[in-house]
Amino acid sequence: MTTADETPVLAAGCVLWRREPGGGGLEVCLVHRPKYGDWSHPKGKLKRGEDPLAGALREVAEETGYSAAPGGELPTQHYPVDGRPKQVRYWAAEARSGRFVPNDEVDRILWLPPGAARGRLTQPRDRELLDALVRRFERP
Repeated sequence: MTTADETPVLAAGCVLWRREPGGGGLEVCLVHRPKYGDWSHPKGKLKRGEDPLAGALREVAEETGYSAAPGGELPTQHYPVDGRPKQVRYWAAEARSGRFVPNDEVDRILWLPPGAARGRLTQPRDRELLDALVRRFERP
């Protein structure tokens, strides 16, 4: 039997990307969460019964203001938060239309090339997701 403390918190998110304006190189969107003072990929807890991909796209829209076209699934992350296990599923997602408006949860976003994004990300686990996305673009 699983106790409430052992039941994982389920979350989902995306590594949101676009081409630089003018059709240039790859850019990745990072979100700044003032509550934690960190830079990360858009993500959040799933609503009860919510499909993980639908939740990931909802979180992207809520945190960045952008709609996104989902691509392939990226590695799932597992880590503890406040003594409970957390499971976060991620997808690569191409930004479509939208506009960022600061809010209580996310006060800034940045569009950065992968190298600069890698240096800005707070958590090493988020760098692993970025690396997984970049590998997808390097395939012939």
